[in-house]
Amino acid sequence: MKLILSIVFLLLFQLSFSQTIFGKWKTIDDITGKEKGVIEIFEHKGKIYGKIIEIFEADKKHIKCEKCDGDEKNKSVLGMNIIKGLTKDGSVYSGGKVLDPKIGKWYHCKITLEGKDKLIVRGYIGISLFGRSQTWIRI
Repeated sequence: MKLILSIVFLLLFQLSFSQTIFGKWKTIDDITGKEKGVIEIFEHKGKIYGKIIEIFEADKKHIKCEKCDGDEKNKSVLGMNIIKGLTKDGSVYSGGKVLDPKIGKWYHCKITLEGKDKLIVRGYIGISLFGRSQTWIRI
């Protein structure tokens, strides 16, 4: 009996620390390799979102999304949700969109977790083949 209880406890303990995409992630530019900022990924009403909570370059901390459309037009990039509406499908999060605030364009988005501290964020048009990926590192 003690063995069964120990096994159940161990399994519950492991599940409570299972890998998740939720939390704070340091973004790394896929072209320059520079660290750009911090995104916090969270869940709201069953969907996954990501908000810019820190920008590393001092001269870019107060920029507005001038090229954005809709609700994001001329809003501060700091504090902006740049990932919206993802849902989990197996080990992949997809079905939502990601914003490139530099050019103000939304893309389809797919996120996969590699290990526990590495996130692959892919933005694409049409099919995933036509896009680009960034690697984010857990903080």
